[in-house]
Amino acid sequence: MNMKNIILTGIGIVGGLIAHLFGGWDAAMVTLVIFMAVDYATGLMVAGIFHKSKKTEHGALESRAGWKGLCRKGLSLAVVLVGYRLDLVMGSNFIRDAVVIGFIVNEVISITENAGLMGVPIPEAITRAIEVLKGKSEE
Repeated sequence: MNMKNIILTGIGIVGGLIAHLFGGWDAAMVTLVIFMAVDYATGLMVAGIFHKSKKTEHGALESRAGWKGLCRKGLSLAVVLVGYRLDLVMGSNFIRDAVVIGFIVNEVISITENAGLMGVPIPEAITRAIEVLKGKSEE
């Protein structure tokens, strides 16, 4: 076996283990991870190109703010893991899905806010829906 196959096999094993720990690599998890990546990338653009970040004093790119964002996303995935483990204990499959959907909604809100900061026109229906979701989350 050559080194490339060994490395790819190792990556496959680790990836499979991670997917198993999160309850599988279904459409919801794929969507969440994609939205997290899009949110992070748009956040970098808001700060690095447009200098309009609300997460830094001057609105510019700052490594500390970037690390905080990555830590938040990592913790979000840890909460998904906890939700899945609770489902296993309770014999259900509701908690993980509810947690994933909640985080997907949060990512959509953040992506939309980033797009707005970059000057992308946001349809009024989306803006109103986000305001409703924000109000419900504050309650």
